[in-house]
Amino acid sequence: MDSTLEPYLAAGAVLILLAVVASKVSSRFGVPALLLFLGLGMAAGSEGIVGISFSNVGLAGDLGVIALAYILYAGGLSTNWKDIRSVLAPGLGLATLGVAITAGIAGVVAAWVLDLPLVTGLLLGAIISSTDAAAVFSVLRSRGVSLRGGIRPLLELESGSNDPMAVFLTLALIELASDDAPGPAALVLSFVQQMGVGAIVGGVLAAATIAGINRLRLEYDGLYPVITLTVVVLTYSTAAMLGGSGFLAVYIAGIMVGNAELLHKKSLVRFHDAVAWLSQIGMFLVLGLLVFPSRLLDVAPQAVVISLCLVVVARPVAVYLTLAFSRFDLRERTMVAWVGLRGAVPIILATFPLVAGVDGAEGIFDVVFFAVILSVLLQGTSIPFAARVLRVETPAPPERPYPLEAVSSGHGGAELHELVVAPGASVDGCSLLELELPEGSLVVLISRDGDFVVPQGATRLAGGDKVLVLVEPEDLDDLREAVERPRDSEGG
Repeated sequence: MDSTLEPYLAAGAVLILLAVVASKVSSRFGVPALLLFLGLGMAAGSEGIVGISFSNVGLAGDLGVIALAYILYAGGLSTNWKDIRSVLAPGLGLATLGVAITAGIAGVVAAWVLDLPLVTGLLLGAIISSTDAAAVFSVLRSRGVSLRGGIRPLLELESGSNDPMAVFLTLALIELASDDAPGPAALVLSFVQQMGVGAIVGGVLAAATIAGINRLRLEYDGLYPVITLTVVVLTYSTAAMLGGSGFLAVYIAGIMVGNAELLHKKSLVRFHDAVAWLSQIGMFLVLGLLVFPSRLLDVAPQAVVISLCLVVVARPVAVYLTLAFSRFDLRERTMVAWVGLRGAVPIILATFPLVAGVDGAEGIFDVVFFAVILSVLLQGTSIPFAARVLRVETPAPPERPYPLEAVSSGHGGAELHELVVAPGASVDGCSLLELELPEGSLVVLISRDGDFVVPQGATRLAGGDKVLVLVEPEDLDDLREAVERPRDSEGG
C-alpha cells in the first residue's frame, strides 16, 4: 500500500539529526542553537531549499504549547531551590512587573511604528515581553562564562516563571481587541485566578508525584520516566481546565520534584533534559516552517526599530525599575538587562492572534519572528563580551562527570548519595577519621574543583566538596545535617 507518511517521517528525522549536529556549531562558535534550529526550519520551508509546505498555524501552536510545557518542567527539575531562594523577590518581580513594563513600552512603540491601534500594539508588546534564558545559558556554557553572585539564579528564576505572565497578557489583550472585552476588575481577578490555581495544582500534583514514585517500587526502571512524562501533561491540562496557568503549574511541579528525595532522580533529570532538547528542536523547526522569508524583508525596517527599542529601552527600563531596591548593583542590573534574550515563547504566542483572527495578525507574527532573530543575533552572541566589560564574570571550576552515579533504588539497604560540604560547616577541614560516620556508612569518592579525590582516613574535607557516601536511608538526614551545619552552631 502506498503511503505519503514515510517521506515526511524521513524528512523530520533528517532535520532533527541536522539540528543535533548544528548544536555542535553552537557550542564551538558561540552561536545560539535557537538561531540554527530556526534557520533549518526556514531552509526546509516552502520558500527554502527543501520546499516543505506547512501552514497549519493551529497545529503549530498546539505543538508549541506541549513542547514548552516539557521545557519548563525540565528547567524546574534542574533548578536548585537553595540558589533561587535568595533571589525569589526580585526574580518574581521581573517575571511579573518587569514583563508588564516591557510589554507596555514595546507595545506603545509598536503601535506608533506600525500605525496600529494601541490595543494591537500592546498585544505585540505582550507577545515579545518574555525572555528565554535557556539559550543564554547554552551560550554561557559553550563560551565558559560564569556570572557572579546571584545573577545566574535570578535569570534562571525569571526565565522559568515569566512565561505565564506573557501568556496572560497576550490572551487578555486578544480579548480586549474583540467586541466582548472584559473590564479591569475581571482582568485582575483572572490574573489572580490563573496564578493561584496554577501554583496550587503544580504543588499538589508534584507532592503526589514524589509520594507515588517513592512508594510504588516498580519492577521496571523504564516505567519511572513514563510516570513523569504523563504527569507533565496531567499537570498542565488540569491547571488549564480549572482556569489556572498550566505553564506556571508545570514549572512549580518541576522545581518541587527536582528538589525532593526521589528514586532514580538523576536518571529522570537526564531523561527530561533529553525530552526538553527534542521539544526545543522540534518546536523551532516547526515554527521555522511557518515563516515566509520574503515577508520578513517587508517588515524589516519597522521590526528593527521595535527590536532595538525592546533591547535598549524597554528591557533596561523594566529591569532598573524592578530591581531599584534590590541588592544588585548597577553593573549587575545592566547585565540582567542585556540578558533579555527572546526565544521560542514569543513565536508560539504570535500564533495565538492568527488563530483568533485578530486584524493584522500575520504582520504581528512576521515582526515577532524578526525581533526574535535580531535579539538572538545581537544579544546572544555578545553576552560573553558584555560580561567581561561589566566585570560580572567569575571563574567557573571545570565539571567532570562521576565515574559512579548516586542512585536511590528504593529496595532498602545502604544507598549511594551525593552530599555537598557547605563552606564553614562543622566538618570543613575535618579528616574522614574525625567524621564519626554512622555504622555501615562509607565515603566512596570526593569531587573537588573538577577533580576526584580517592578518600583515605587522613583525607580532609573542604567547603564545596561533593562527597559520594554509601549510607543507610535512616542515617541520611543526620549525615546531611552534619556536612551542612555551620561550625558556630555546634554548641547550640
